[in-house]
Amino acid sequence: MDVRLWGYLQRILTARVYDVAIETPLERAGRLSARLGTPVWLKREDTQPVFSFKLRGAYNKMARLPADQLARGVICASAGNHAQGVALSARRLGCAAVVVMPVTTPRLKSDAVRALGAEVVLHGDSYSDAYHHAAGVGTARGLTFVHPFDDPDVIAGQGTIGMEILRQHQGPLRAVFVAVGGGGLLAGVAAYVKAVRPEVKVIGVQMADSDAMLRSVRAGDRVRLSDVGLFSDGTAVKQVGEETFRLVRDFADGFVVVDTDAVCAAIKDVFEDTRSILEPAGAMGVAAAKQYAADHGVRDEPLVAITCGANMNFDRLRFVAERAEAGEGREALFAVTVPEERGSFRRLCEVIGRRNVTEFNYRISDERSAHVFVGMAVADRAEAVAIGRALVESGFAALDLVDDDLAKDHVRHMIGGPSPLARGERLYRFQFPERPGALMTFLASMHPDWNISLFHYRNQGADHGRILVGIQVPDAGVFSAFADALGYPWVDESNNPVYRLFLR
Repeated sequence: MDVRLWGYLQRILTARVYDVAIETPLERAGRLSARLGTPVWLKREDTQPVFSFKLRGAYNKMARLPADQLARGVICASAGNHAQGVALSARRLGCAAVVVMPVTTPRLKSDAVRALGAEVVLHGDSYSDAYHHAAGVGTARGLTFVHPFDDPDVIAGQGTIGMEILRQHQGPLRAVFVAVGGGGLLAGVAAYVKAVRPEVKVIGVQMADSDAMLRSVRAGDRVRLSDVGLFSDGTAVKQVGEETFRLVRDFADGFVVVDTDAVCAAIKDVFEDTRSILEPAGAMGVAAAKQYAADHGVRDEPLVAITCGANMNFDRLRFVAERAEAGEGREALFAVTVPEERGSFRRLCEVIGRRNVTEFNYRISDERSAHVFVGMAVADRAEAVAIGRALVESGFAALDLVDDDLAKDHVRHMIGGPSPLARGERLYRFQFPERPGALMTFLASMHPDWNISLFHYRNQGADHGRILVGIQVPDAGVFSAFADALGYPWVDESNNPVYRLFLR
């Protein structure tokens, strides 16, 4: 056995974590396992008292400090989870704690740190920025710095997760998937697993826009990124640690790179299996396990994903839900060019058929053609490709937008505006039962002489759908009779001041 592995094995076996941390469960993700055709187990570090694994390393480090250092107090830099671990450990050990956090840290995390009694200082846009500021403050105030990852005691504390996994799952195990920021979790888990069961693969998981560890391993030396993506703020680290780099380089078995959509889909997967909501970093291991199983054709070989955190800001859920279907390949998005001629909308509806429409945006703008942004629920990516082909065969120009971040983040919300062609337009708002085909039934029931000049629909995940429709109809009374006969709740919004400001 490598002498370093022997040293870390001893550190992990004697780590002081259970004064504050719990041994988290290893739970089988039943729905996800059935879908992938291989058992997927979740190591539920999101159930720790601070909803993250970081408590283990922080406490192990602080509990081993000499009494005089502990009395002077500690300081750390963190995107949030390590901060909560340090704050709770300080409260348990009776010492003062200062926490420097990036200004981009979700308020949920900074408020949680304050609630635990620590002093919070917000500085910089990333962990690295906060780290340099904390180092200066610590020196000036005589505080002991508790590193979030690049410290043997911190690494050993995180390594107790690997110890628990192998004790809880003693049968065959293909791989363990570990999210990577600075590398403390991956280094600790890899050290223990490779010392005890070297046949089990330990796979690091990196976000595509925050892959400092992967680049460093490939380069043979630590690489510093100029900037990092902030969706997964818990892994937004510009440069990994020296000790973590050495351990990961020598003992990790490889990496999987995931993107935002895949992580959002993984958050949904875990929610469907556990009714728990992970933060992005916490779901990275699950996203990687899914990708690894598909790429390697894994069947009936257990995989473990460490769900390492659940400190999610509630207002992020809208974005996660929107991107999850794209990440799973279960939403098709198209920009479709439709000729401005009678019957063209109906032909488009026929191509869509009774598929569940997730979004439909249209605003009249040109006398010759119109551009429609449409989203549809699909079984897989192959069905989306088939829909694109059917649109083209029906005479529509169609642009596949599922991989276009500009379209998904911005353009889908910006379609509209005033139009000189919308003369005589009236605006109506409808609610209708949310079921496959309901939207298309609504469109098909329109009188062929009524010109649709604006249309917006977006699936809200509720049991009813909401439509906003602009119609150039010669007789408002006739339309009112039609709407009443349709049986859906509706409101005439033609005199709404917001409509007159932005769309007339």
